[in-house]
Amino acid sequence: MSQYVKDLMADVRAKNPSETEFHQAVEEVAESLDLVLERHPEYRAAKILERIIEPERLISFRVPWVDEQGEVHVNKGFRIEMNSAIGPYKGGLRFHPSVNQGILKFLAFEQVFKNSLTTLPMGGGKGGSDFDPKGKSDLKIMRFCHAFMQELFRHIGPNTDVPAGDIGVGGREIGYMFGMYKKLRNEFTGVLTGKGLNWGGSLIRPEATGYGAVYFGANMLETRNETYEGKTCLVSGSGNVAQYTIEKILDLGGKPVTASDSQGYIYDEAGFDREKLAFLMDLKNVRRGRIKEYTEKYSSAVYTAVDSSLDYNPLWDHKAQCAFPSATQNEINLKDAQNLLKNGCYLVSEGANMPTMPEGVELFVNEKILYGPGKAANAGGVAVSGLEMAQNSMRYGWSREEVDTKLNSIMKAIHKTCLDTSERFGTPGNYVNGANIGGFLKVADAMMDQGVV
Repeated sequence: MSQYVKDLMADVRAKNPSETEFHQAVEEVAESLDLVLERHPEYRAAKILERIIEPERLISFRVPWVDEQGEVHVNKGFRIEMNSAIGPYKGGLRFHPSVNQGILKFLAFEQVFKNSLTTLPMGGGKGGSDFDPKGKSDLKIMRFCHAFMQELFRHIGPNTDVPAGDIGVGGREIGYMFGMYKKLRNEFTGVLTGKGLNWGGSLIRPEATGYGAVYFGANMLETRNETYEGKTCLVSGSGNVAQYTIEKILDLGGKPVTASDSQGYIYDEAGFDREKLAFLMDLKNVRRGRIKEYTEKYSSAVYTAVDSSLDYNPLWDHKAQCAFPSATQNEINLKDAQNLLKNGCYLVSEGANMPTMPEGVELFVNEKILYGPGKAANAGGVAVSGLEMAQNSMRYGWSREEVDTKLNSIMKAIHKTCLDTSERFGTPGNYVNGANIGGFLKVADAMMDQGVV
């Protein structure tokens, strides 16, 4: 680590105390960018990285709402508008008790580089609330979403900031928020993505992040003249990303054997098939049940409850060639990474945002496995959000095949950018450096063109 990065990180920690995830995200990018800043001192002179680190706008607000029993609740709401050098702010809304300013700043910072990599004109942002939709009635969720949008609407718009969904925010929540935005603005515009198909949504949007992570992995395998055919795959999570990761792995001949939620995970040695995946989707999307119920239906599966006394996650301790962390940040620690390698894993494609801790990332890079970091591998979701924005602007919808083809092309382009950039800067095959530098250069050049603003 250069003295410049050490000084930069000391400043970031001093200005943003207790925001550990944000520190982690900035440090990973800054270490990669050492290679760039040596060759391009003009970026340092213009304080480009320092300006990307500081949000252009940080919005925090209270969300008071009344449930159907007449009880008043108060939640926190946020929108981090990080960088708009190459387009309107774009990034999800997360509803989860863990949401705080530091988590959202890390996600918004990552989003800047991810959106840049997609080749589409989108800046980076993120937002959400500490509201927990889990177990709540549709009416409670509608009332909260309406109250949340009554403040957020002032700060977003189709040419300013276009939020999407994230953890805790699916089609239901997007619908409620869009309805309130439309009422307050008295206009029908593509201000949110992830909308329903019959009112402005895009085909493939729910599938996009999972499909994209699998496509990115397929591109990495191609560099070794391999495919998914016959490979065992570990997947964490059981939401949209995990479900469609499993689906696309099946499409491409792989065998997914795990899924998880906050209470535990299932290991099905026989592997998922279409029937089992349909059951998982119904369990999670319709009945909103727990992953443990899978074992009641399929005796081939074994359920393991979360054990907080363990210093590793047993989900990552099964024999497999491929891993798709698709749950949340920092779910793979050093011991998990060691277990993956010990059990024969040589491809990790991240469906979640920053799911691997720094020590695990370092191990993957040093061992030269095929490691696709989240800002590259999971960019498919925001890429199709960008395609939804384009369709809304044209008042026209593309077919499923057209959107899927465009998604596949975008993931190929991201992979090529990562590979070419890593080679150009002297670290061939290092997708971390390739993604960080490739995403940075486009934003940095735009900022240089626009002056100090």
